[in-house]
Amino acid sequence: AALAGGPVVPYAVELGLTVLHTALYAALFLFAYLQLWLLLYYRQRRLSYHTLCLFLCLLWAALRTTLFSFYLQNSLQALRLQQPFAHWLLYCLPGCLLFSSLCLLNLYFAEVIFKVKCAAEFNKYKVLLYLGSIFTSLLFLVVNLTCAMLIHGEVPENQLRWTVLARALVNDSLFILCAISLACCMCKLGKMSSANVYLESKGTSVCQAILVGSVVALLYSSRACYNLVAVAISPDNVPGPFNYGWDNLSDKVHVEVSSEEYVVFGVVLFLWELVPTTFVVLFFRAQRLSQNLTPAGMVNSHSYSSRAYFFDNPRRYDSDDDLSRLGAREG
Repeated sequence: AALAGGPVVPYAVELGLTVLHTALYAALFLFAYLQLWLLLYYRQRRLSYHTLCLFLCLLWAALRTTLFSFYLQNSLQALRLQQPFAHWLLYCLPGCLLFSSLCLLNLYFAEVIFKVKCAAEFNKYKVLLYLGSIFTSLLFLVVNLTCAMLIHGEVPENQLRWTVLARALVNDSLFILCAISLACCMCKLGKMSSANVYLESKGTSVCQAILVGSVVALLYSSRACYNLVAVAISPDNVPGPFNYGWDNLSDKVHVEVSSEEYVVFGVVLFLWELVPTTFVVLFFRAQRLSQNLTPAGMVNSHSYSSRAYFFDNPRRYDSDDDLSRLGAREG
C-alpha cells in the first residue's frame, strides 16, 4: 500500500478502490475502442472530430488503466518510476490529453456556430482556428514536459517551488481560458434555434451539446481554479489532502505518500477527469447518421446551409400569417 505518516486507510479499502478505478478506466478504454471501430464500420470519415476526440480519450484511458494496474502490483513502484519520461508519461501526459480534447471540443462547437451563421465565414477563419488550437495544445505540452523534467532533476527546493508555480500558472490559466471559451460557445448555441437542425443532422442536439459543454467547462475550470489556489497559498510542509494540486502526487518522486493522499488522488481523477472524459466519449460516440436525420421539415446533413434551412423551415410562413391576421382585424 502507498503508506507514509498520517491517517491510515484500511488496506482492504485501498485495494478495493484501486480495483474499482482500474475497472472504470479499462471499461472506458474498451468503450472508446469500440466506438472507433464502429466509425470505421459505418464508413464515416477517418479523420474527424469524432475520431480525434475518441482517440485522445482512448489514449488517456489506457494511461490511467496502466497507472492503476501498477498500484495493484506495487504502489511504490508506481510512484518511483526510474525513468523521468516514464513517470511523466503516466502521471502528466493524461492532463495534456485532456487539454487537447478540450481544445478540440472548442474547435468543434466554434465550427458549428460558424456554419450555422455563415459557412463562408468559417472557411475564412478555418486555418486561423486550426493553427490556434494546435499552438495552444503544443504550448501546454511543452510547458508541462519541461517543468516535469526540471522537477525530476536535481534542483534546489526554492527553485522547485517556483517551477511548480510556473507550471500551474501557465497550464491552469490555459484550462480556464479554454473553459470560458467553451462556455461562450454554449451560450451562443443556446440562442441559435437553427443550430439544432445542424446538430440533429449530425446525430446529436443542442440540449446534448450544451449539457456536455457545460459539464466539461465547469469541471475543468473548477479544478484549475482550485489548483491555482492550492499551489499559491498551501505550503508543501503542511500535511493534509487539501493541498492537493493538479500534479501534486506526480511531483512526489522521492517520498512516499500517505494512504489518505492516495484516496484523494483517486477521487480527484474520478471527479475531474473520468466524468468529463466520459461525457466527451458519449457525445462523440459512433452513430448511423442516416437513422438520425431530422424528420419532416428538417434538412439533410449533406446539404445543410442557412438557405436550405430557411426554405425547409415549417414555420417559414409565420410572418404571412401575422399579416393575414392583421388584415382580418383591420377589415
